[in-house]
Amino acid sequence: MGACRFYDRAPACAQLTSYDEGHLASYLLLLDAEADGADWRDAAAAVFEIDVAAEPDRARTMHETHLARARWMTEVGYAHLLGSERPLDR
Repeated sequence: MGACRFYDRAPACAQLTSYDEGHLASYLLLLDAEADGADWRDAAAAVFEIDVAAEPDRARTMHETHLARARWMTEVGYAHLLGSERPLDR
């Protein structure tokens, strides 16, 4: 992952950001880890390349906010990628 730097907190705005676009693969990894039942510490260490034992609060914040943003991408953000302001009917 090392190419893209991570913020301690993922964006929380209602619009797709360049940060989101640069971290789509990481969002997918977080969603996959959650679906597989992985421990958040393992996911944070793997995705963010952070020492979870040394920085547990930072790691938890990074994991929680980025996972929340990943979920937002599956519900709303993808529509911005498709050039639409509102999600497609399912």
